[in-house]
Amino acid sequence: MTQPDTADSTPAAAPGPEAPTRPLFAGRVAVVLVYTAAMCMNGLDSTIVNPALFTIAGDFGRPVSAANAVETAFLVGLAVGLPVAGWLGDRFGVRRVFLASLAIFTLASALCAAAPDLAALTAARAVQGVAGGLLTPVGMTLLFRAFEPHERAGLGKVLIVPTALMPALGPPLGGFLTEHLSWHWLFLVNVPIGVAAVLIGLFGLRDRSEPPAGRFDTTGFLLATPGLGLLTYALGFGPAHGWTSPAVTVGGVLGVLLLGLAVRHQLRTAEPLVDLRLLADRTFGAASWLALLTAAGLMGALFAFPLLYQAALGASALDAGLSVFPEAVGLMAASQLVDRLLPRLGPRRLALPALLLAAVVLALLAVPGVGENAWAVRALMFGVGLILGTAVLTVQIAGFADVPPPAMGRAMGLFTIVRTLGGALGIAGAAALIGALAEDGTHGAEPGPYRVALLATAGAVALGALVAARLPKEAPGPPPMD
Repeated sequence: MTQPDTADSTPAAAPGPEAPTRPLFAGRVAVVLVYTAAMCMNGLDSTIVNPALFTIAGDFGRPVSAANAVETAFLVGLAVGLPVAGWLGDRFGVRRVFLASLAIFTLASALCAAAPDLAALTAARAVQGVAGGLLTPVGMTLLFRAFEPHERAGLGKVLIVPTALMPALGPPLGGFLTEHLSWHWLFLVNVPIGVAAVLIGLFGLRDRSEPPAGRFDTTGFLLATPGLGLLTYALGFGPAHGWTSPAVTVGGVLGVLLLGLAVRHQLRTAEPLVDLRLLADRTFGAASWLALLTAAGLMGALFAFPLLYQAALGASALDAGLSVFPEAVGLMAASQLVDRLLPRLGPRRLALPALLLAAVVLALLAVPGVGENAWAVRALMFGVGLILGTAVLTVQIAGFADVPPPAMGRAMGLFTIVRTLGGALGIAGAAALIGALAEDGTHGAEPGPYRVALLATAGAVALGALVAARLPKEAPGPPPMD
């Protein structure tokens, strides 16, 4: 049986029964603490800056459109870091890459807070994004290697906080810090958390032998990295600057072309940078496509609904941001449900009905009259978090049950790339629908276009139910006894 990542390989000197388990227990606690701290920082930083862009632009004497580069730089950096995460973890060790990325992320956060102008802030955000792109797949590899497949259902309470709760809390927290302190605190809060997490990791995490990294796929790197970066740039700037603007059009077309060439290369080379052949595995392939569809549905809904809430009720931007807070509460409850229900029902019987029910809840948000009822909004947003969160966690845990430890790093990298692209596509698709259906081509006061966008996000989640039929019926069990 494969030993967890954090276990000592040296036999214990003391003969007592407690001696062999204490290092393992301490190592697992360190893994959970460091992973949660790092991923919470990364998850928050993906959304916390949005409410502060107007203030940042004013402080630097620049237009708001220029300040949008601060957020896009983070997303582009994230896309650039993702493809190489798996290879770097295999080459230099998951622990080393994770702690180095966490240290760089923390330092970049301090540089963001101290930035003297918008260009410096944008550059520091790009560095922060690259480090964040490495942190996510490498961190999940570290976490999943510390627990056997049959133990991972209990990780729902750990996974849900950084992957779903923190992005939902980002907008209201960012608005609060900007209004009552300053936008600099959006980044300063990361510094003490990051320093503490690095110190815990240095003393609490253990190295383990890694599978041979193989030759670095230079061609794949030169195709996939700029391809992902350009496509993310186009998706990020398209809704605001127009899909026909030269930079967006050229970036999008070139990004798709490079990614197409990258896919062709990855499938033909013996040692690919991103092993797309992993998608041929029935369970992992289904989980990856489900990650794309659920991320598109959730992120698209979180983008479209606050705009509908403002159009239907005339609510303020802060009120609209707070309207999605019950979704975060539902996500916390989902982690408890998965812990109890996944071992009993299995991935297919839990995820498939949850996806269908989540699609209904998202569609109800688009029904005329719902946006005018604050309590209906809160109840449905709680339902989105509870039901869709249950499906997302189930898919994330079940998808890696059959992935062998040597392939775990690259599988995590591929899964994270697919999920990140799904979220970007969901936001861009919702924005494109709203822009195309609005009478003046802008975000006007008519709620109709926003309702259509919400129905589209519900359709993406419902489509996921078809893919969920490929998930296994039974939950992962304990390994056979030697």
